[in-house]
Amino acid sequence: MRVLALESSCDESAVAVLDEHAGLLGHGLFSQIDLHRAYGGVVPELAARDHVQRLLPLLEQVLREAEAASPGRPEGIAYTAGPGLIGALLTGAALARSLAFAWGVPALGVHHLEGHLLAPLLEPDPPPFPHVALLVSGGHTLLMEVSGIGRYRTLGASRDDAAGEAFDKSAKLLGLPYPGGPQLAALAARGRRGAVQLPRPMLDRPGLEFSFSGLKTAVRNLIADRALDEAARADIACAVQDAIVATLSAKALRALESTGLSVLVVSGGVSANAHLRESLTRAAHARGARVYYPRLEFSTDNAAMIAVAGLARLRAGEHDDLAIQARTHWPLESLTAPS
Repeated sequence: MRVLALESSCDESAVAVLDEHAGLLGHGLFSQIDLHRAYGGVVPELAARDHVQRLLPLLEQVLREAEAASPGRPEGIAYTAGPGLIGALLTGAALARSLAFAWGVPALGVHHLEGHLLAPLLEPDPPPFPHVALLVSGGHTLLMEVSGIGRYRTLGASRDDAAGEAFDKSAKLLGLPYPGGPQLAALAARGRRGAVQLPRPMLDRPGLEFSFSGLKTAVRNLIADRALDEAARADIACAVQDAIVATLSAKALRALESTGLSVLVVSGGVSANAHLRESLTRAAHARGARVYYPRLEFSTDNAAMIAVAGLARLRAGEHDDLAIQARTHWPLESLTAPS
């Protein structure tokens, strides 16, 4: 089966074509970072309008790439139906549903987080099931036990802010431009490890839940009414990154121990952080566990991951009716395995 996939849940417009035999035949992405930088974050209305402008040219480009790689037409369409910004979701959903109707092929709304969970399946050496997944992004921080596609059990989640938000808000407090996470990581590379101490949220208690709101407060209190030179800002950035990475790593290893599993998958936008990858891989290997990541281009939002999830479900006969599906909130555990 060959699937066309669309992703438009937030501020990336993305299209991909995936063939179950020939693999990924084409993919494209347009990021709205420059559009939203002036506002210091994503403006939902602007995001939706830009998707309207970008998706069709991207679609034409990716379809040409796919046709050149392996002639054929899509036999199904997958699109991100949630969670996400409602206006942004509706642009991709409306386009996908219209194409499916015109071409006479099935369409299916895909869970955005399921796409992230399955993104490492695009790699030449995909992770086996079952495994523990650490899904960490700007909007979500989750530990899941993944027994197969559609078979997910939440082990722990953030009680308040996601790790990616802690990166971004701390970066904003330090005066770094949007998007803050990558900027903070770059600044942290020039900082002195241990020069500044920040709390490791909830590591002093058992369990697999996270909390990052207190870390943001600690950063705000640390820099309040202080004139910071570049070296001091770098030290604080280093401390923020170390605190987040140490917390994520410790909880992920604790999840492996509690489940008895030895395979860890790390996905979502924050999984692109180099310090997290190095630290977590080193700690997991010391315990005899294997760690899998998606390649960097598939760590952040993209359509290839939506194609993976959509292909598995469309191939099993799942499809939506003519209604356009879009959900701002959608519990991951409400999904079922493809029959």
